[in-house]
Amino acid sequence: MSKIRILWADDEIEMLKPHLIYLEEKGYHVDAVNSGDEALDLLKENYYDIVFLDEQMPGLSGIETLEKMKSDFPNLPIVMITKSEEEAIMEDAIGSNIADYLIKPVKPSQILLSLKRNLEHRQLAGEKATMTYQQQFRELSMRIMDRMDSKEWAEVYKKLVGYELSLEKSDDSGILEVLSMQKNEANNAFARFYEDNYKDWLYGQGDDKPTQSHTLMKDKVFPALSQNKKVFFLLIDNLRYDQWKAIQPMISRYFRVESDDIFYSILPTTTQYSRNAIFSGMMPNDIRKRYPRFWVEESEEGTKNQFEKDLLEEQLKRYGINKRMSYNKILNLNAGKKLYDNISNLMNNDFNVIVYNFVDMLSHARTEMEIIRELADDEPAYRSLMVSWFEHSSLFDIIKYLSDKDITLFISTDHGSVKVSNPVKIVGDRNVNTNLRYKFGKSLAYNSKEVFEIKNPEDYFLPKVNVSTAYVFGRAYDFFAYPNNYNYYAKYYRNTFQHGGLSLEEVLIPIISLTSK
Repeated sequence: MSKIRILWADDEIEMLKPHLIYLEEKGYHVDAVNSGDEALDLLKENYYDIVFLDEQMPGLSGIETLEKMKSDFPNLPIVMITKSEEEAIMEDAIGSNIADYLIKPVKPSQILLSLKRNLEHRQLAGEKATMTYQQQFRELSMRIMDRMDSKEWAEVYKKLVGYELSLEKSDDSGILEVLSMQKNEANNAFARFYEDNYKDWLYGQGDDKPTQSHTLMKDKVFPALSQNKKVFFLLIDNLRYDQWKAIQPMISRYFRVESDDIFYSILPTTTQYSRNAIFSGMMPNDIRKRYPRFWVEESEEGTKNQFEKDLLEEQLKRYGINKRMSYNKILNLNAGKKLYDNISNLMNNDFNVIVYNFVDMLSHARTEMEIIRELADDEPAYRSLMVSWFEHSSLFDIIKYLSDKDITLFISTDHGSVKVSNPVKIVGDRNVNTNLRYKFGKSLAYNSKEVFEIKNPEDYFLPKVNVSTAYVFGRAYDFFAYPNNYNYYAKYYRNTFQHGGLSLEEVLIPIISLTSK
């Protein structure tokens, strides 16, 4: 590995000889100059990893040199060193995006720490994350093989997501492969756990019943409406828990996280079923029977979620909640901007629901568009693309606007998505639905060992279109493919993000409660 190259500019550079020798002995290459002009000349001729810059130099000052360097080399880390502790000087330097700020006299240990903090942080963080995960690997494996309840599964999934995010900083491909294998093991075990308990949960049996889609409002959101604070419920379609953790640092600058919880999506983990269940407080077949005008069959034309506001109003009535409510669904950029422009009007309401569809559209676009596939080639890149959108979105603008209001903010979703890799053969007639993670119909043929099957949908509060309707769900990283053109479709859809089935990523999803700081 080549030496890290340091450029150090200080008009008293001769007095810093011991520091330069110390750094050379530590394996760094240091070029030392007496002025800002010399430093700028060297930067044009050589590559440097970092610059140490004296703030008080004759001629071109440190601040002036900093501005010129940042103009030509915006990503170059620059550490400002000064004798002054004047606030104005500090603000000038910090406003110019310095990497660090040291007060003279500096010790060699301070310089070394600054180097490690700015240049070796990612490597050190990766090594620390690797060591921590190695220490916890056996315990996690034991827990995955053990009998856990719904809360324990949520905690294990949080830990796996935490390691996934922290190990992004690691260059150790071996440890990433180990984590991937352990997550696969966890997904298979979770599917068995979910299948064994799902029906009991739906009937309210057992002490282990988690909050699910149809009980989310009652369990988590409605209690906040009785606290005399305005409540905003923000549903970001298809937001996985790891994506929430990726945007949390940005949101935490404006809001305090009161609770970081996980709830369980119902099956199928798709918008038509899980989101309608959230807003209605009912399972799909109950909606279909009680409010037939608000239920659209999969075989029918048109959007399947056009009555969310109506279903939410009915749920509020059932619980005797009489609050002034608004509902807004954002499907494109202009709608988001329009809502932000009128956000102050929402403060007149007690309860505001905002649905954002971007993340779901991103997952679909990644499947259909080659350029999006390339930009989001793997899980970290997919998260990064989502984070980049969020940072510049009207959604983030709305959150920032709300940050100085006395409100309770909930951030949640209807389901997650999973990167599929394993095709499973299934045969059905022309009326079978097109989703790759679940199928339903009257003449499905499949290997029952490869799927979670529901032969009597009404037992699971799912619509039964005809006498022989059955549902089957893909587990973990499976996706369904027909025998006709099997190889083509298996190749086309492998490594795409899908939802509708049974996996940690689709089922265990965030419900976050926040208050303004």
